[in-house]
Amino acid sequence: MPSAQRDVILLHPDDNVCVAIRPIAAGATIACGPRDMRLLGSIKAGHKIATRHLAVGRTVIKYGQVIGFATADIQAGDWVHSHNLAAGEFQRDYARAEHTPAAPAPLVGRTFAGYRRGSGRVGTRNYLAIISTVNCSAAVSKMVAAKFTPEVLAKFPNVDGVVAFTHPGGCGMQYDGQHHQILSRTLGGIARHPNIGGYLIIGLGCEVGTIGYLLEDQKLVQIEGATSGQSANVRRSLVMSMQDIGGTLKTVAAATAAVQEMLPRVNQFRRESVPASEIVLALKCGGSDGNSGITANPALGVASDRIVACGGTAMLGETPEIYGAEQLLTRRARTPEVADKLIARIAWWQQHTAFFGASLDNNPSPGNKEGGLTTIYEKSLGAVAKAGSTAMNDVYLYAEPVTAKGLVVMDTPGFDPVCVTGMVAGGANVVVFTTGRGSCFGCKPAPSIKVATHTALYQRMIDDMDFDAGPILQGAAIDAVGQQLFEEILAVASGKKTKSELLGLGDDEFAPWHLGPTL
Repeated sequence: MPSAQRDVILLHPDDNVCVAIRPIAAGATIACGPRDMRLLGSIKAGHKIATRHLAVGRTVIKYGQVIGFATADIQAGDWVHSHNLAAGEFQRDYARAEHTPAAPAPLVGRTFAGYRRGSGRVGTRNYLAIISTVNCSAAVSKMVAAKFTPEVLAKFPNVDGVVAFTHPGGCGMQYDGQHHQILSRTLGGIARHPNIGGYLIIGLGCEVGTIGYLLEDQKLVQIEGATSGQSANVRRSLVMSMQDIGGTLKTVAAATAAVQEMLPRVNQFRRESVPASEIVLALKCGGSDGNSGITANPALGVASDRIVACGGTAMLGETPEIYGAEQLLTRRARTPEVADKLIARIAWWQQHTAFFGASLDNNPSPGNKEGGLTTIYEKSLGAVAKAGSTAMNDVYLYAEPVTAKGLVVMDTPGFDPVCVTGMVAGGANVVVFTTGRGSCFGCKPAPSIKVATHTALYQRMIDDMDFDAGPILQGAAIDAVGQQLFEEILAVASGKKTKSELLGLGDDEFAPWHLGPTL
């Protein structure tokens, strides 16, 4: 646990840098661990200060782990950042499943009010989805959704909204290729999502990503939706081809009529008390800063441990932002085979980025660096704190249906909309999104809880932030703040509106991963 000082935090006894918790002027004397030292220059909040002399090539240690190597001579009291620190290469000990933690003590009796579906899964929201198979039907899908205004939906108080899930793809791709398979998994995951009470699929008719492929690949004719309890033939009719129907206006009219017919059925779903084991929690950080790995992410790690203790699922994504910290997860793997799955995904990302002349250490972003993060190793070590302390039970491909309980990893890019789209398509019914710079993110159909890493951000962006992890910088216990966040997760799962929901955000963040050439 970090030890808070007057101006800085020393995160681990082995660290040779500390982190400023507020802006500090040059020449100030600060207490860091057992020693006092004088700042050689001014320092911003979230940035690092050397606690001892670091010669060129010396490893820089934060969180008790390597975050990079000194590229210049660094004195005690110096600012440590991009001008004198770089990632570099080093050998990591994966210790595959050699330190698997015991299962946490069960947390019994915790519940939330959710929507129990015929499939047995539980939703935290009750939306009706209009799903485009291809960009060519996106406009029609949006036109239909736009007709169901809050005034129209007032007659259906148990329906959270009618949402058009559109995207720029669906054609110009290899039939049954990797891109096609990912898109199909993603669209199928939305159709069968427990937060979706009913759906309508709209295609153009000549696209590569055909409706027939989607139905067959994802077995959607057999899933429970707005037509629960009816025959597979009726369920199959919840698809429309613009070319078969006769174009834009006719499709809009037909789809509008179909949605109007479905709404009373979707409105019949009611919340009921269900065990917290039905939570599938997506763990996400975006717009990170130097406080992310100190406050919000560790607090979310505590909350995710609580979800696992309840028998639920916590899902970590952002494989490029696990890079440099994967050794902390492989040693926690349930089996060596699970560890190997993660190692294989890291290797795939190294090859994938190299093919395009990029590299995994071409990160953090400019905004991350302004907030105090310097190398991808540092960013990743802070990011994996969201995963808490339990065993890693499995590793999934992008948008693959998540069936395991406990902590799992989903292979996703780091980019916020693409990452969260995959995790939600995989079954996440709640998202917790930590941010230090201030990400304004909604993600229908799953509610997105925004956690600010410091109080100044929480207060400045109060219309977007749901939870303040900043008290940790002032000495609040991480476990206590994590417990508060766990309670917030259950409240939101029970229907409490997040700030993004109150603002009406979340219609534009559906972004399936486009992987492969556009033909």
